[in-house]
Amino acid sequence: MIKVLPLIKLPVASLRIKSSKLALADIKKDDIQRLVDNMIATMYDAEGIGIAAPQVGLNIRLIIISHNKEPLALINPKIIKRSWRKDIQEEGCLSIPGLYGPVKRSLTVFARAIGRGGNELNIKLEGLSARIIQHEIDHIDGILFVDRAREIKRVNIPKGE
Repeated sequence: MIKVLPLIKLPVASLRIKSSKLALADIKKDDIQRLVDNMIATMYDAEGIGIAAPQVGLNIRLIIISHNKEPLALINPKIIKRSWRKDIQEEGCLSIPGLYGPVKRSLTVFARAIGRGGNELNIKLEGLSARIIQHEIDHIDGILFVDRAREIKRVNIPKGE
């Protein structure tokens, strides 16, 4: 049964820990496959476009990104090349509600990861997808967007959200 997981939010210290790689033998196990489904459900429930395992309390190198409006699970992702061209866009984070700030990121990245089926993926991501993967890989490295943002803006969130 797919379920929405509780989101870990600052100031929880585990968000600042570098996550561990997943062994290939573990990727196909039912608990990891269920975790992928639950993280996708959690991302959509929170109206996010990406989520990393530390945001649901697990310091493992697993992220979900919205790519071409579809969820893409990436295990042990690594950016192998970044474009010199960068831009600055406003970012927020499910783990830091109410805070936003402009972050400079590469416009294009080439990444290598393992897909949820255990297959190796080599992907080129551009625009918003490139920004999302950079943000989520930062999460599994213990880095938050507020560490990179030039200035932080607070937006009031209604109580109960």
